[in-house]
Amino acid sequence: MALLAEYALTPGVFDITSYSSEEVCGLHLQALKEVLLHEGLVRNLRRGEWARTFEDSARPWHGRGKELLKKLWTQQRVVPADSVRPTTPNTDGEWCLEALGSHAALPLAGIIATDATAAPHAANSSVCSVSRLASAPWWAARSPSVRLGRTLVEYQSALDAVLRHANSLIFIDPFIDPTDHHQYGDLMQILVSLQSRSLKPRIEIHRAAWYGGGNDKRPRVNDVVAALTPAIETAAKTAGLSLEVFLWNDIHDRYLITDLIGISLPYGFGTTRAPNAFTTWTRLGRDDRDSVQREFDPAYRQPRHRFTVRGT
Repeated sequence: MALLAEYALTPGVFDITSYSSEEVCGLHLQALKEVLLHEGLVRNLRRGEWARTFEDSARPWHGRGKELLKKLWTQQRVVPADSVRPTTPNTDGEWCLEALGSHAALPLAGIIATDATAAPHAANSSVCSVSRLASAPWWAARSPSVRLGRTLVEYQSALDAVLRHANSLIFIDPFIDPTDHHQYGDLMQILVSLQSRSLKPRIEIHRAAWYGGGNDKRPRVNDVVAALTPAIETAAKTAGLSLEVFLWNDIHDRYLITDLIGISLPYGFGTTRAPNAFTTWTRLGRDDRDSVQREFDPAYRQPRHRFTVRGT
């Protein structure tokens, strides 16, 4: 299970009349809130038609549901999806079929529906009632960490939703060096993969100002800039990106910080051809993610050097 997962929800999940009582509805929505606002995305089916269903004031949307939707929008966790069925759904059952079609086109972690909507799809493990989520394999598989091989393919798979939807990507690693192809050449491929995005994210790279191995930590800004610039310029031009690069007197830990999730990366984005080489990525709590981001914010402390690479 990815550290950031994408779900589809049928509108009835937010409707009080889908439950035995308003209180039961609120309890299920509260449980969803804790997951979706920390580790989830919600697919906005049919290019936004899903979101527009909540403009129907005649349906008794639960207050917690309206609050959750507002926070999902504020945190930019409602993500677009193309239409797959010929007509706009009019019922929750039809919305579930739309979600299944969307899932077939681009896999979701799962589809969350009400008891009545999920019942006809009992044989389909992708669909689960909000009241029975604990029994869904894809819900039970959620974890704050993931074990993966140290290869570009596994990194890109683990970061699929992040690379498709994050609006900012901050790469923090003292050893980032694209000239070291054995370790960091593949990081440039991750940047190049962003070329398919019409709306480009904000990109930052943070690394140490010292260069080379050993214990000599004296700043060597010119050497670092010379090592970074050619490969980053090539990746930026290919993907149509602009990047800011920050050099610091010292960095110890390695992270990927985004507006949607923060991840601790023990090996950074270094890859290896060694067999059976694994690493464990851990999702940060929101407060920790924000703390790391502040630590590398030039508004809080000044880097040793900074420069911009423009590919547009």
